[in-house]
Order: sequence, then structure tokens, then C-alpha cells
Amino acid sequence: MSFGKMRTPIQLILTENVKDNEGFSSPQDTVVAEVWAYHEARHGSERWANRAAFSEATDLFRFRIIPGLQVTTKLFLRCEGCRYDITSVEDVKGRGMYVEILAKKVVGSGAPAKPEGFVGKGGATD
Repeated sequence: MSFGKMRTPIQLILTENVKDNEGFSSPQDTVVAEVWAYHEARHGSERWANRAAFSEATDLFRFRIIPGLQVTTKLFLRCEGCRYDITSVEDVKGRGMYVEILAKKVVGSGAPAKPEGFVGKGGATD
């Protein structure tokens, strides 16, 4: 892996529940590291076929090990405005130089899509 392939800025995020002064807890994100990484989206290559055990993973990230930071599956990853749930963390070839992360893109739950032909209140298809 060379520095030339690490062109994608990523953030490693720790999410903690924080209580406000009224006693309600809400999740708060804290960026623990910002690094340049190699990013590969899932596609039909032989390499991804060999990762069948991690079929839920949608993306692969590789970056240099950050001294003093233990990267675990408790962290999240943010890349290009998208949030990823880390499913696997591995030291590449056990040399202590690079970290490889398999992650699943987090898709927010929104309102269901409107059926085709839906016009709305008072429309012809109601």
C-alpha cells in the first residue's frame, strides 16, 4: 500500500450517550481521528468473492495505524458524508503498519417511498 492510493479523507467517530441537565440522554459524536485512507466499494471482483463471510460489508478502508488509538468495532467511520458501521478490524499482514476495516454503510430510516402514480390528498389516484 502506498501513500498515493490513500486519497480519501475519513473520520473515526466514537458515539456516546450524554445526559443533559434535565436527565435525558442523547447520542453525541466525537471525532477521535482524521486520516487519509484507501477506500474500495464492494463490487464483483475475486477479492470480494473471497470475503463471503462478511457479506454484509459494503466497503473496505485501509489506512496507517494511528499510534495510541485502538480501532475497534465500537467506533464508526465517516467518509464523503456517509456513515459506516465497522464490522471487522484487522492488522494487515500482522506487521503493525496498516489497518484494514470492513464496514457497512448506515442507511437512515425515512418515510416509505410513495407508490407510483400517487398524487396526494384530493388527487385522482386517492
